[in-house]
Amino acid sequence: MLDGVQSFIPLPGEQILWRTPPRTTLALSTPNKFPGKEPLSIHSGSGTAHLTNQRLVYLPADTSKGLNSFSAPILNIQDTHVSAPMFGPNVWYGALRPVAGGGIPPQHALVEIKMVFKEGGAYDFHARWEHVRESLSQALEEARASGRTAGNSGADLSAVHLEQLPAYEEVGASVAAPPQRFEQPVPITPPRARQAPPSSNDLVPSSENERSTKPAPGNTSTARQGQTPDEPPPGYEETQQSTLVNHLEESVRNSQ
Repeated sequence: MLDGVQSFIPLPGEQILWRTPPRTTLALSTPNKFPGKEPLSIHSGSGTAHLTNQRLVYLPADTSKGLNSFSAPILNIQDTHVSAPMFGPNVWYGALRPVAGGGIPPQHALVEIKMVFKEGGAYDFHARWEHVRESLSQALEEARASGRTAGNSGADLSAVHLEQLPAYEEVGASVAAPPQRFEQPVPITPPRARQAPPSSNDLVPSSENERSTKPAPGNTSTARQGQTPDEPPPGYEETQQSTLVNHLEESVRNSQ
């Protein structure tokens, strides 16, 4: 499987679609609900996982700890998901059905795969994984429907056409968002209060208003009678003097 330079020998028609950061860990263990008589426990603290159009390949950074390499067909790994703990890096899980003669003891019908992404990229890896697996599953279903295969045998999955995957971006790279344009606010003028229409009493020409304020020619004396005179009437003093004289004369006569 290895080519002697810390890489692997690809299968016919195999293409590498994604590589994880080099400090990704791998753990293979027996699920808790199926412990078995001899639980399986294989672990690598650092390495690189390669996702191809046919399988998952993991190459540890240190091969002296019992694990030289690991590979599994994509369709043999199910129930994959990403877990984001509150503390620590994200973890990718999957359930593997081992291939006969692949190095895992036959009594382990189901093995749990756990990859810890210490340098990030778990969600990007999972998105590409789901895309590839869906394409391969659809091709296998079409082959079964046409009678070309029974199970996974006889289906040439290397010839499956994969749609173009999203371009790979380095961890931490980001695309600058286009600047937002803000339009200048338009002032809103409050609506003017509606004026009540003039009444019929207000629709009087100015000439008629002037006429209503002027007294009639024949009522001049009546207007004057209602006013208090500022001076005594004519002949008032003469009348007062004549009355006083008459009063004195009468008083003299009565005294005699």
